[in-house]
Amino acid sequence: MPRTPDDDLDTVPPPQPVFHVEQALLGALLLEPHRLSDVTGIASEAFSTAEHAALFASIRSLPAPDPLQHTKNTKWLDKVLAAAREQARGLSAPYLHHLIQVCPWPRHAPAYARMIEAEHSRRRLCAAAQRLTQTARDTLLPQRVTTTLAEAEALATVVDDIAARFPPHSGSLPRTPAPSPATPHDEEAVDEERLLLATATAHPSSVEHMRWLTPDDFTHPLHAGLWQCLITLTRRGTPVDPVTVLWEAQHRGLLGAVAEPRELLDLLARPVGSPESWGERILQRSLLQIAHHIGRRIEAFTEDPATTPYQLVVGSRRALSDLSAVRTRWQHATSPAPESRPTPNRAPAAPRAVPPQTTAPPAARISR
Repeated sequence: MPRTPDDDLDTVPPPQPVFHVEQALLGALLLEPHRLSDVTGIASEAFSTAEHAALFASIRSLPAPDPLQHTKNTKWLDKVLAAAREQARGLSAPYLHHLIQVCPWPRHAPAYARMIEAEHSRRRLCAAAQRLTQTARDTLLPQRVTTTLAEAEALATVVDDIAARFPPHSGSLPRTPAPSPATPHDEEAVDEERLLLATATAHPSSVEHMRWLTPDDFTHPLHAGLWQCLITLTRRGTPVDPVTVLWEAQHRGLLGAVAEPRELLDLLARPVGSPESWGERILQRSLLQIAHHIGRRIEAFTEDPATTPYQLVVGSRRALSDLSAVRTRWQHATSPAPESRPTPNRAPAAPRAVPPQTTAPPAARISR
């Protein structure tokens, strides 16, 4: 059966609630222009359509008409329409009159503006979260970590701005289910983790200095467990070699279906390079993965219409705190070690200089 134009119209989603709020606000300002002084916190970019943005900018740019004259003629409305059509040619006089008709109460204009501000904050936060997600996955960036952390800072700035406009309430967490973390199988990551484990087993003294790397940074559960084995052995002061790691792995239930003893011994017996270099690669991958998941998580908050601006602030800050923790560990891993200054040997104090005498010493007393 051939499609008809009506079928295409059925696929167009209905306008979001904020669209009707924008119509109510614009109708209030067109009907009673003096209400503009009560509208704060929004600009033309806060509106969801180009037509509404152009109308609001036009209303703000023109002097308000005399209230009495405004009730008698449409001169001011004609000026608003002419100015707005320079940016949105699809606007018409009937649409302006429609806006006036659908406005319930012009005196509620500040409340309408507050709703538009809230929805604009949601869109800003969603865009910032999407930029973070895309940056964390962009393998063509020369400085992926630096650029990703910069996008995270930009996202945090948006959250702070929303918090200043909509101070969060205590305990108002979003109810939106968090998206499941994406865990793509990465052979390169698996190989790097194996090389780290083997090299750290050969050089266990480095494990104590790599507290910035945690088992959660590993992509493979077995490798995470083996790294925990190495941490445990070094902190106990127990000798570390492939056999002692195997013994500790057995006590942690890592053998059996996951790995056979001979396979594990072979894995730990092939050191290459330095543990620190492999550890930095693993931590970098973990940081980017966490940043990607945080971006998706915050984006999910913004896509849930039931999430209030207050909940957006609390949920976003809670999510960003996870990235803050791994960023601190990254800074510890990549910062140069402080130079140890040798303690100077204390030389015996030089005798204090005595000023030269400028007068003759008193004559010795002669005893009789």
